[in-house]
Amino acid sequence: MFISIGKASIMMGVSVTTLRRWERSSKFCCDHKTAGGHRRYSVTKIKEFIGEAINNMSKKVVAYARVSSHDQKEDLQRQVDRLDKYCSIHFHSYEVINDLGSGMNYKKKGLKRLLKLILSGQLSKIILTHKDRLLRFGSELIFQICHFFGVEIEILEEKKNLSDEQILAFDVLEMITVFSARLYGKRSHQNKKVLTA
Repeated sequence: MFISIGKASIMMGVSVTTLRRWERSSKFCCDHKTAGGHRRYSVTKIKEFIGEAINNMSKKVVAYARVSSHDQKEDLQRQVDRLDKYCSIHFHSYEVINDLGSGMNYKKKGLKRLLKLILSGQLSKIILTHKDRLLRFGSELIFQICHFFGVEIEILEEKKNLSDEQILAFDVLEMITVFSARLYGKRSHQNKKVLTA
């Protein structure tokens, strides 16, 4: 069954102007137009759209912040504050998950919680300040999983116009930082044992 734009707007709880705007942006289009140019909408398609919208409203929006080490706690707080401010303006409800650990550590508590929410179909959107806040390596895989589960990723600050050499330099520095921290952390632990013996 097909109905007019006026009846469709009443059924969907939006104005006729909104329906026209949605059609221009391809968010929701009419099924066909009459010879006189009047839009006609499928009742079945409207019901599906409303059901999907209700389903998305019950899903969570999560902002994720991460820093690599304890001496970056101020930066973590800045990330959390920025995400909190952004989300409070754009979303009715949301949650901020923060992590302390290397971008190469896949066992962080917050990251595991985020993955659980994605895989259980409880998320509609993830907000990040930067792409590498999620993971230094492997974030593309998580983005693909998000795409599969219908989770939108929003990155507040995309790194633009970086050459391949600059990206490679960032990756090499990250690896050196992680392995240096492990090596010096191990030495520090051994030195403490010697001093207390």
